[in-house]
Amino acid sequence: METRETFMQNRELIVSRDGPLMRIVIDRPAKRNALSRPMYEAMIAAFAKADADEEIRAIVLSSAGDDFTAGNDLEDFRRPLDNVQEFSALRFVRALAALQTPIVAAVVGDAVGVGVTMLFHCDLVYASHGARFKMPFVDLGVIPEAASTLLVPQRIGHVKATEFMLLCESFGASEALRLGVVNAVAGFDEVEEMALDAARRLAAKPRAALAATRRLLRGDAATIAARIEEEAALFAAALTTRETRARLEAFFAGVKDGEL
Repeated sequence: METRETFMQNRELIVSRDGPLMRIVIDRPAKRNALSRPMYEAMIAAFAKADADEEIRAIVLSSAGDDFTAGNDLEDFRRPLDNVQEFSALRFVRALAALQTPIVAAVVGDAVGVGVTMLFHCDLVYASHGARFKMPFVDLGVIPEAASTLLVPQRIGHVKATEFMLLCESFGASEALRLGVVNAVAGFDEVEEMALDAARRLAAKPRAALAATRRLLRGDAATIAARIEEEAALFAAALTTRETRARLEAFFAGVKDGEL
């Protein structure tokens, strides 16, 4: 008999157990599932729980509402970071990069910022036909994170990485599939079940063989960790500049006026 158990639930994130799977649902649709510090902390705790529990064989990350996530809640960046090393978003990125449990993502609607860069640390990604991907870091005056300056060019090539990360162009599900950002595209109501099916298949594989193959596929962990730290230092420094402060305030003014 499969075990179904809710580990943690609040208005923003639901973490539950479904047989050999851990399910993490981003549940903040009123804010387009923007990720707050408590949400990052809850996901960090969920990753640690999954890695510590031998009965959990895979994680499925999905969302409620019409979007995957609008990225980091930019309210967190209205003030310079006191201690970047303890910042929840950075700790989340580190935890995701070091995660030992296979993770599968189901993406619907918009995936913005860290909502895109986190996908390069997922083992399998499935998207809805209407999914849109955007990395607007440079437009906001900050630096991309999650080792994306390393992983994105490796995955999709330098030319397209430049287009998406310097011009901050968005791209759709069909382009994401063509470039290898996602594994398959399906209808809005089908994506999560597709991800769950893939996760169940992973969960049934021999643990040691799966873990070793996954580790080799993911590349050199030390190189990835070093790039995460380099990006984080530059990100924190960028938040102290006058230009970045102005761009962030312009963003908030646009939201207030209903322009974004």
